[in-house]
Amino acid sequence: MEAVQNEKGQISIHTENIFPIIKKFLYSDHEIFLRELVSNAVDATQKLRQLSSFGEFGGELGDLKVTVSLDEEAKTITVSDNGIGMTADEVKKYINQIAFSGATDFLEKYKDKTDDKGQIIGHFGLGFYSAFMVASTVEIVTKSYRENAEPVRWVCDGSTEFELTTAERAERGTDIILHIAPDSEEFLDKGRLQTILNKYARFLPVPVEFDGEIVNNTTPIWTKSPSELTDEDYKTFYKELYPMSEEPLFWIHLNVDYPFNLTGILYFPRIKNELRFQREKIQLYSRQVFITDEVKDVVPDFLMMLHGVIDSPIFR
Repeated sequence: MEAVQNEKGQISIHTENIFPIIKKFLYSDHEIFLRELVSNAVDATQKLRQLSSFGEFGGELGDLKVTVSLDEEAKTITVSDNGIGMTADEVKKYINQIAFSGATDFLEKYKDKTDDKGQIIGHFGLGFYSAFMVASTVEIVTKSYRENAEPVRWVCDGSTEFELTTAERAERGTDIILHIAPDSEEFLDKGRLQTILNKYARFLPVPVEFDGEIVNNTTPIWTKSPSELTDEDYKTFYKELYPMSEEPLFWIHLNVDYPFNLTGILYFPRIKNELRFQREKIQLYSRQVFITDEVKDVVPDFLMMLHGVIDSPIFR
């Protein structure tokens, strides 16, 4: 096994990828950094689970989960997982080359072993860099699932310069440590982070822990077969989405495979309050990650009166 050499260098930015990066950085709502990092951590656990199912990982999966930690005194937010991890070479490949998609690379390699409903959510390279919308410095401490892998630490202050060294980490997985910038200290608030996680992570397919509690339902009812569900299940889920609403008139459970994959549940509401009707919109998800409820340009006009959830990879 080749030892990790202490290394300094410059992150490779390709001209053709500059504009997607700028677009990512110019999100008006910086809270999406947490959605991106938690989604990446979920991907890392899902990749490990898939490798295990392919027979390419023979170790114990253990209790796969993602943990978000806040240290107000140190002014850090950490997103941790016990998934696939990375070697030094993978850090160089997926992190130092901005906009190179680790998820795309993984899916390409295993495309003959996965179906159209694969569980890889995001694109590790570009989404990871959303961390710099709120952090002055970002650290990665990671250890690959590969046998005898050596843990590594990557540090960058938001410039194109990085440092890669050996690290102390006993177990496989990855910690992303954000040193929050002075102009983003609003995110060093437990209530604020809880609200963001409730918005974006509430239905992620891997348990997400924050402040000692699991914040998400990993199997929302739209991921299940209608034969598994009762009318009460549908009504309870509607109440979870829209707590102040009356029971819906009826609902449709969507499960479409062609021309693209789409699942969800659409409810026909009882319309008595116009203001509430405008506020309670269809929610769009991509593989259980909340994307938006601003659906005017996505959902046909004749569906705008409906409530509920639509989930499809095309929204990502």
